[in-house]
Amino acid sequence: MTARDTRSRGFRPPGKRALIGLGLGAALTASMLGNAGASSHREAPLIADDPTADNTDLYAFVAPDAAGSVTLISNWSGFQEPGGGPNYFSFGDDVLHKIYIDNDGDAVEDITYEFKFTTLLNNPDNYLYADGVISSPQDGDWSMPQEYSVTRVQDGARTVLAEGLRTAPNNVGPNTTPDYDAIANQAIHPLGAGKVFAGQRAEGFYADIAGIFDGLNVRPLSNLAGIDTFAGYNVLSIALQVPKADLVAVDDVVGIWTTSERQKVRVFNANSGAQPINTGRWVQVSRLGNPLVNEVVVPLKVKDVFNTLRPQQDLDVFPTLSAPGTGSTDGDIPLVTDPILANQLQAVDPAIPSGDRQDLVAIFLTGLDGLNKQENVRPSEILRLNTAIPPTAFADQNRLGVLEGDNAGFPNGRRPIDDVVDIAIQAVAGETADPARPNDLGDGVNGPDKPFLNAFPYLASPYSGFDDINNELRVTDNPGGE
Repeated sequence: MTARDTRSRGFRPPGKRALIGLGLGAALTASMLGNAGASSHREAPLIADDPTADNTDLYAFVAPDAAGSVTLISNWSGFQEPGGGPNYFSFGDDVLHKIYIDNDGDAVEDITYEFKFTTLLNNPDNYLYADGVISSPQDGDWSMPQEYSVTRVQDGARTVLAEGLRTAPNNVGPNTTPDYDAIANQAIHPLGAGKVFAGQRAEGFYADIAGIFDGLNVRPLSNLAGIDTFAGYNVLSIALQVPKADLVAVDDVVGIWTTSERQKVRVFNANSGAQPINTGRWVQVSRLGNPLVNEVVVPLKVKDVFNTLRPQQDLDVFPTLSAPGTGSTDGDIPLVTDPILANQLQAVDPAIPSGDRQDLVAIFLTGLDGLNKQENVRPSEILRLNTAIPPTAFADQNRLGVLEGDNAGFPNGRRPIDDVVDIAIQAVAGETADPARPNDLGDGVNGPDKPFLNAFPYLASPYSGFDDINNELRVTDNPGGE
């Protein structure tokens, strides 16, 4: 998958695009400069210590090769070193993974897809990931394969859509997974009129977060090339593709978010940590809708709180987190409408808007009029997708999405190619508000290190542990061991 790079063209946005630019940029980038994680990798203190439950990215889009369906991809456990054995990466058996759909605008889930994983032990006396070559997800040589179930919940009714599905294994290397793509393709399972995949993928989020975190040390400003901090790493993905008719109700717009839940109590059995027992009700420990929100809008003191909230609570709880008694039913949430660092950045660029930023409500809390705003919407922080907007052909997708007139991209849902960091940087610099300014600012990373696929599950095949490109930094001058 490629995207047209429009960095050399002038930007001439109509009024709505200018509004999108100002709102998205001030909310995302202004706050990102002072205190952030990337996308939702390690975005809050508690979840940073719990990677298997950490939602890292959420994508929701209509794919060109499946225009009658909606594709939902949720990632967990980011920054995976490909060679990190012997216990490679897996979904948490003690984590309940969920993807929610709100199809009537009230910020309450109407449809939920639940994913529950179970690890099997095929070769208990082996210390390796496999006792030979893994040729398929069902291969008995895979020492600890994982199975999972998919359950759909609607109107209180639970329907198990599938169970006993095998995940794709990690891409260990040529002796263990010599034909990885063929193995992974066997982990794409039919799911009624749709399909599902769970397994390792190459990290699809791309950004020079190392430069951004270093006090906005954006390399292009020093005539240096941007460095993709995520290049060479893998992630665990759940990809789900379902017919549009299975999701839409009141109109063509649906709201999407994803969460992780853990059971409330964990008991170590017989004074041993080898076989812990998890009991009690399920408790939400991670939440993700739009990218970057918990990192760059929510302050440190309440990041963990945000991960426990449900979207229908946002309008009631968010105002009390920043300025008690300031909330209102029209979505006046100070954390959104008055980003702290937007005011601070005026010392750098006086043109950066601040104060009562009602334009941000559309970006984060309601959707944009005429694009992806649901009828009778309750303001809440979720990703919204207008399923009726035709998908853009893979070769024509613009990484800047709506800001460059590609209305099938972010913030109308989110595709893997959408460059959410550059969108924010360009917007906060005023490029979308001033047609005379060139559309040329960014972190210098304009696409992923591995091309996305033009077919389900769309994220690229994971890096091999043996062939890990990061190993280039570790090669010694002493190959003979002398």
